[in-house]
Amino acid sequence: MSRIGKNPITIPAGVTVEINDNVVTVKGKKGQLSQDFADVTVKIEEGQVIVERSSDHKDERSKHGLYRALINNMIIGVSEGFTKSLELVGVGYRASNQGQKLDIALGFSHNIVLEVVPEVTVETVTEKGKNPIIKLASHDKQLLGQVAAKIRSFRKPEPYKGKGVKFVGEVLRRKAGKSA
Repeated sequence: MSRIGKNPITIPAGVTVEINDNVVTVKGKKGQLSQDFADVTVKIEEGQVIVERSSDHKDERSKHGLYRALINNMIIGVSEGFTKSLELVGVGYRASNQGQKLDIALGFSHNIVLEVVPEVTVETVTEKGKNPIIKLASHDKQLLGQVAAKIRSFRKPEPYKGKGVKFVGEVLRRKAGKSA
């Protein structure tokens, strides 16, 4: 039995969960999310969401924990929300935003302008003597990770000096340079 899949999900106050035709819809103060599911049954009992499977077939076992985790992330997202912070490490690396337009200078001949989806809020923090930080917040964990990965892909941290776009708190494997 899946250890993650068999745990029930408690529904916090202010969050409504509906199940219609293999689609789970979660509504809360931060927004609304929906996810379709297959090979498992989802039930609401006594303020809890329970994900069950009918057999021990490999497909059903693998999707048991998956859909439980997805529904749990949806409930946390619409009630509390998720945040990710990216740090720009490097001389001359800058970030600024005008609403949903993110303008990043990463040492290329031109600035990168990224139009961020409206579900993700963008904030840039620039303090003197510290690296610029891009703060992303959203109720959709999957979309937030996708946007953060896209920003990071513009200049991944390199292993010698650590220059590039990295997540705050990320530990990078560093290499020794040339030995003379």
